[in-house]
Amino acid sequence: MPVDQHAPAVPGGAASAGHPHAAGRTADRTTDAAELLRARGLRVTAPRLAVLGAVADLPHADAEAVLRRAREAVPTVSVQAVYDVLHALTDAGILRRIEPAGHPARYERRVGDNHHHVVCRSCGAVDDVDCVIGEAPCLVPSSTSGFTVETAEVTFWGLCPDCRSRTTD
Repeated sequence: MPVDQHAPAVPGGAASAGHPHAAGRTADRTTDAAELLRARGLRVTAPRLAVLGAVADLPHADAEAVLRRAREAVPTVSVQAVYDVLHALTDAGILRRIEPAGHPARYERRVGDNHHHVVCRSCGAVDDVDCVIGEAPCLVPSSTSGFTVETAEVTFWGLCPDCRSRTTD
C-alpha cells in the first residue's frame, strides 16, 4: 500500500543513523506503520506515524518523551494530539500502556504476548521480562471471588545496572 504523500518519515529510523541504505528502510518502516494503521481501521496521519515511530524508538516512553520525539517529525503536533493518538493506538491494540506505581504511564509497541516489566526504583528505567509460563494468566490467584481471570500483570522492582554501580562506587 502506498504511504500518504504528506506523511513524514517515521523519526529515528535507519536514516537518522546514517546507514547506507537508510532511506529505503525508513520508507519501509513508514509503509509498515501506515499498513498497521489501515489494518486496524485507522486513518494514516502524520501525528499517528510520528507517535508510532517515537514509541518504536523509545520503548516504555512516557507521553512527554513521545511528544518530544514526535515533534522531531511533526514540529507542530500539539500535546493534546499526542495524547489523543496514544489513546487511539492503545484502544486499537497497536500500543500497550503500562502504569508502574508512582510513575507516569508508559507506552510500548510490544503487544499480543504475555510479558512483564522490571522497573528501577532509583531512576525509573523500565525493561521487558518474558513470562516463564508464556500463557496468560501466568499466575493463578488462590481465590478469584467469582472473577474470570484473563491476565496477571507482574512488575518486578529493583536497581538497574547503572544505579546499582553508582551505589557500590
